[in-house]
Amino acid sequence: MFTDVLSVSQPHRPLVLVHGLWDTPKLFGRLVKLLEQHQVPLLIPHLPHRLGVVPLSSLAKTLDALIVEQWGSEMVVDVLGFSMGGVISRVWLQHFGGARRTHRFLSVGSPQQGTLTAQWIPNWLFAGLADMKRGSPLLRKLNSEVAALHGLDCTSFFCRWDLMVFPGWQAVLPVGKQQQVPVITHQQLMTNPRALELMVSTLLGD
Repeated sequence: MFTDVLSVSQPHRPLVLVHGLWDTPKLFGRLVKLLEQHQVPLLIPHLPHRLGVVPLSSLAKTLDALIVEQWGSEMVVDVLGFSMGGVISRVWLQHFGGARRTHRFLSVGSPQQGTLTAQWIPNWLFAGLADMKRGSPLLRKLNSEVAALHGLDCTSFFCRWDLMVFPGWQAVLPVGKQQQVPVITHQQLMTNPRALELMVSTLLGD
């Protein structure tokens, strides 16, 4: 399992970056370069999802182990999850105690209310993808236990015309701020300079 770590002795909170489906830690290359200028400690784990076969709860459990391995069980962190990674991060926050040690959570182009693009995927074949269906048992459970997120600084970034997380304007958490990003495609949320500027500004805010 590949984990990319940047460690520095600076006062910034550590940041966990969680990739999505068909992605690797390389997805965050441009964002990392911007954050390096501010010397933010980073953990960018690779979470093997086997093309969506692995349930998101299993991936969140792996994420929990990697965070504890890197920073122990008490250090306060920020979390940014892209696409499926935003739901994995949310499972970690709500079901693995991550909320109690997290200050800021950025959900970026993430199907927090489900996506119609996953609606016809069979549960028995691709459990992880099926977790992202609109009305899936996992998302219903997360939305029924949303109180765990109330103490966090949450922001949802979304692309209105997103075809991967559809409808794009519903790719938002049920709590916190919402920020429409002026891009056209799903992937541009993590590559467009304006989008990255918005995220860095949010991450570095007090």
